[in-house]
Amino acid sequence: MNDTAHALSTSRTLWELLSRRADLTPDRPVLLQDDRHLSFGELRGRAERVAAGLYDMGVRPGTVVAWQLPTRLETALLSFALARLGAVQSPVIPFYRDREVGFALRESKAEYFAVPGEWRGFDHTEMARRLGAKGVFEAYDRLPDGDPAVLPPPPSEGTSVRWIYWTSGTTSDPKGVLHTDRSLIAGGSCLAHALHLTASDVGSIAFPYAHIGGPDYMVMLLLYGFPAVMFEHFALPDALKAYRGHGVTVAGGSTAFYSMFLAEQRKQPGTPVVPTLRLLAGGGAPKPPELYHSVVREMGVQLTHGYGMTEVPMITMGSPDDSGENLATTEGRPPEGMEIRIVDRAGTPVPYGVEGEVRLRGEAVCRGYLDAEQTARAFDADGFLVTGDLGRLTPDGHLVLTGRLKDVIIRKGENISAKEIEDLLHRHPAVRDVAVIGLPDTERGERVCAVVERVPGDVSGDGELSLEDVTSYLRSEGLSVHKLPEQLEVVDALPRNDTLRKVLKYRLRERYS
Repeated sequence: MNDTAHALSTSRTLWELLSRRADLTPDRPVLLQDDRHLSFGELRGRAERVAAGLYDMGVRPGTVVAWQLPTRLETALLSFALARLGAVQSPVIPFYRDREVGFALRESKAEYFAVPGEWRGFDHTEMARRLGAKGVFEAYDRLPDGDPAVLPPPPSEGTSVRWIYWTSGTTSDPKGVLHTDRSLIAGGSCLAHALHLTASDVGSIAFPYAHIGGPDYMVMLLLYGFPAVMFEHFALPDALKAYRGHGVTVAGGSTAFYSMFLAEQRKQPGTPVVPTLRLLAGGGAPKPPELYHSVVREMGVQLTHGYGMTEVPMITMGSPDDSGENLATTEGRPPEGMEIRIVDRAGTPVPYGVEGEVRLRGEAVCRGYLDAEQTARAFDADGFLVTGDLGRLTPDGHLVLTGRLKDVIIRKGENISAKEIEDLLHRHPAVRDVAVIGLPDTERGERVCAVVERVPGDVSGDGELSLEDVTSYLRSEGLSVHKLPEQLEVVDALPRNDTLRKVLKYRLRERYS
């Protein structure tokens, strides 16, 4: 991290960070969308006017304001306006519907709710009214506007809870995750520190801005002073025109995004799919080593992957100056200030190289959950967040994730890592993606089931991928016999969420159990 970025990372609040950046480079663009753009100075100036309009509506420091908005310039303006006021923001992914939205509104006790009106064929305003939401207002093309002279001073400290983010809620009700400005700045600083970006780079925000990755990415833009292209609707190949037109140098989001870019590259081997692109980066889902090697080999760009979650937006990140082996097989290293502890089942720390549960402590870690009982269960006696992820640390401090506790399949008393099998199957030429799950079995306790998403149009062999094909391939790759799948399901597409397109294994377990 350069000296300017390091100095900016000490900002107490997100508004202070924006103000300091706007003072340094007021005319430099920060957000680009279609033929529109905002400079750092315009982002600060317009956000203050929006803050004044919100103040006229009754929003005050500490007021809880929920917003369910797509990835647009206006969304960033509204969010920074709320940061200027010191309101408590509760971003909600725009694809969520009555159950998740109603839960978020009730649990956060939101006093205002910003919606886009009718968006992508769905009437968000009508849903808000149906749910009995308070203070509903539309914030798509138009935003509240007022005279900044009415505003109170901006918040002076960044350690109060001002953000409520929501976990996916795929197996139960979502959890409200409590963040501060400082925890979000710390998370974004980790990302910025690892990627070695410069003011000449052009990034991209192709995921929902309401995701925890939204402020993560904005912090990076503010620290380094470069712009990013925003995508309200992201799909390839349609988005390639904007990537090429704006000269994007850094793209990504998660593993699924890497695969999408790689698929486009394979349509025109030897011709860069985005000529200016030099780096793919992201996190949020496991990265098969073979995907790393394919991207580097076929696209001619670097790929760095990291580890984060709603509770800790950035934990580790690969760096372009890491070795190829580390970039392919690890999640990178933590920044200064992030402590990673690997523990056994009794909670005792284990040595380097030994697998155990990953626990975390540091400024980027959330303050807990809205539910006090959930908070009490989430932290151990030393204040480390209990993640439920399994991994090991290398002697040089890189983190290797080996799966999740709930993804450990126990077959006849033997622990089997789903991720180990998935990484091997990703090398199979007929497999585009794969999820390995454990299914109840009266004889074995659990049986190993591989759910494979085939490469479109693949006609290798007899046109059908069989369980025998899969087990023979895994044997040839050296997988132990007791880990071989006993069931194979072939699907056109694995079920995914609408944020970082993670595979939803719980749906597969429900379907095939």
